[in-house]
Amino acid sequence: MRKSAATLLLALALPVAALAQAPVHYSVAFPNAVHHEAQVTVVFSELPSGPLQVRMARSSPGRYALHEFAKNVYDVKATDSKGKALAISRPDPYGWDVSGHDGTVRFTYTLFGDRTDGTYAGIDQVHAHLNMPATLAYGKGQEQRPAEVKFELPAGWQAATQLRPDAAKGTYYAPNMQYLMDSPTSLGPQKVRTWQQQGRTIEMAVLHEGTDAELDAYVEQTKKIVREAAAVFGELPAYDFGRYTFVANYLPQTSGDGMEHRNSTSLTSNRPLRGPGALDNLGTVSHEFFHAWNVERIRPRDLEPFDFDRANMSNSLWFAEGFTQYYGELLLRRAGIYSDEQYCQEALSGLVSALLTAPGAARYSPVQMSQQAPFVDAAAAIDPNNRSNTYLSYYYIGGANALALDLLLRQNHKTTLDAYMRAMWEQHGKEQQNYAPAKPYTLADLQRVLGQVSKDTAFAGQFFRQHILGHELPKFDELLAPAGLLVRRARAGQVALGSRLSFNSADSTASIGTPFLGSPLYQAGLDREDVLRTIDGQRLSSPKAVQELLAARKPGDVVAVEYRTRGGLRTAQLTLTEDPTLEVVPYETVQRPVTKAMKKFRADWLNGKAR
Repeated sequence: MRKSAATLLLALALPVAALAQAPVHYSVAFPNAVHHEAQVTVVFSELPSGPLQVRMARSSPGRYALHEFAKNVYDVKATDSKGKALAISRPDPYGWDVSGHDGTVRFTYTLFGDRTDGTYAGIDQVHAHLNMPATLAYGKGQEQRPAEVKFELPAGWQAATQLRPDAAKGTYYAPNMQYLMDSPTSLGPQKVRTWQQQGRTIEMAVLHEGTDAELDAYVEQTKKIVREAAAVFGELPAYDFGRYTFVANYLPQTSGDGMEHRNSTSLTSNRPLRGPGALDNLGTVSHEFFHAWNVERIRPRDLEPFDFDRANMSNSLWFAEGFTQYYGELLLRRAGIYSDEQYCQEALSGLVSALLTAPGAARYSPVQMSQQAPFVDAAAAIDPNNRSNTYLSYYYIGGANALALDLLLRQNHKTTLDAYMRAMWEQHGKEQQNYAPAKPYTLADLQRVLGQVSKDTAFAGQFFRQHILGHELPKFDELLAPAGLLVRRARAGQVALGSRLSFNSADSTASIGTPFLGSPLYQAGLDREDVLRTIDGQRLSSPKAVQELLAARKPGDVVAVEYRTRGGLRTAQLTLTEDPTLEVVPYETVQRPVTKAMKKFRADWLNGKAR
């Protein structure tokens, strides 16, 4: 295409380095895959004088804690353009400084990886599932250079990735380091299904041990989810290279996970594509695909750009992850994969019960829960904590508030959460530049757009003060009633101790976990690692025996317990309380009348929107 005069003048005004930077070349080979190793080579060229700082990422897009990927890198070497060995020093645990180069550094290392999920690298003789921050080193100061990656594939393996393929070179392209690190890649004998949706190419590349018929049925369900997600926003995103890829690994050795990326998602599970496992896997598909809008393009300002050198904290994960949690399940209902009863059981009950019964939800706001992500998002620690009583995942606290907001908008403002998400898309997601959001949002933006959509800025301010910046709990019994849905005790009349028990068969005792605030064990002064010896004079021979013992009791009963604590043997009196777990059920299942107005409200909310 011929460049205009204006384009030419702009190009002349740009620095030469911005016009044509030599790409960083990567090669990834698997000569010892059976022992979970890859050989990685990175070639940096046209470097300025001085040491090159080579680093492994400490964090990963979609994750918020530190994972220290350098720990799995060894056999590090570096040479210049003539093959001369270069001096390497370790300035910190995360990387290497290479000095004495001639403008080129050929950096090689061995990578170990044996965890197939969205965070790490999983390598064996049948596949490799690579999260790029866990796999590829990068050069400080080289982040804006394009990258070309060559995978040296064993026979029968193919690549599934959002990186742009270059068939002539046999390589894959990323425009910069941010995009490269955001591009998970699965290598193995792929089974690929491709379809067109709104002029975009959608593909699912799968490693699994099931049949083609199972995969075909799974893809048909995925197509329904894609259509319903697009209906929320009115369109699909403009994928950077015209394609969105579900990078799916459903082999027995994988760990369950889903990780969103700009033009793809990493899906891993050891559950097959049939039976209950298929439904669980589809839930991850739905959640992660919704992220193609919410968090990848509608993105919090405090996560853009992503910082690979530290933990990334955001105030808005209740929206980025929590609202996505709500929609991930809602799309399954709208796609016809869930019935109303299944949707209540699998989605609504968990959200409502978590928000109304978890001690942490009454203690901290969704914003404060979001700020906890660096400590809880697969972060490793060995010291005990009190999160049972202080924390509720931003997935659940955000998802439950999304449910409450959707119902409030429908009942009081003649609009919907769909309209709110579309408005956020139009104002803060649709416009992109340089493979990144042009207008990432703040908390103030979220409140402002809610005021616009509801046409009630006072309501928007109150909702944020009470439920997002504060921790006031929604009245779900009132909010769900217009849909003919009932909130009730899931185990009415049954008692609960208020802690997990770990049974010790050798001496018929049970160790208790952290007791929930206000529970019978907590109130009686028992704490984590105390060992229950008897309840009401009976030894704890098995979980079944304890269940039978408690089943014969009712709320308000007082039972004696003997236990061993750090201070020795003790006895206490427990006043038993009703199990606080809640559930949501349709009126039809409890023989309550369902009016025409309830049926219409429920249909308008839950029925499919795709045309």
